[in-house]
Amino acid sequence: MINKKKIPNQLSGAAGEFFVTAELMKRGIVAAPTGYNTKNYDIVAMNESGKKAITIQVKTNQNKAKWFMLSNKNEEVFNDNLVYVFVNLDINGVSQSEYYIVPSKEVALNIKENHQLWLKTPGRNGRMHKDTNIRQFEPNKESIENWKLIEDMLI
Repeated sequence: MINKKKIPNQLSGAAGEFFVTAELMKRGIVAAPTGYNTKNYDIVAMNESGKKAITIQVKTNQNKAKWFMLSNKNEEVFNDNLVYVFVNLDINGVSQSEYYIVPSKEVALNIKENHQLWLKTPGRNGRMHKDTNIRQFEPNKESIENWKLIEDMLI
């Protein structure tokens, strides 16, 4: 029987990184977690020849929500060799993870635009929202299990 107790965020984050590393290695991609507190990325991945490498930022949640928490700094963290992999550890209450693979530029633009829209939209009782550092990202259906994005970047 699966324990449905919520685990500490540090453990769920580390689990997400290891799951992504394993998924990449299953696909013949050399991948290694960078260790904790590496700024802006969690995994380095490269092709077997070692001639092409990318970095991966992993964000993990452990609930049924299809959105992920980010911060305002993620609006500025993007480049052609950085990809986000969003990991949902709990899919319909079963022990199966779901992965969303998204280019960093798409994430940065999305959270910036959506946050600006949120600021312009009245909240409760018609009051305007106050600016915060929190950002939310909801991956689209095209990004589900889109491992081909990473594979193509390493060709």
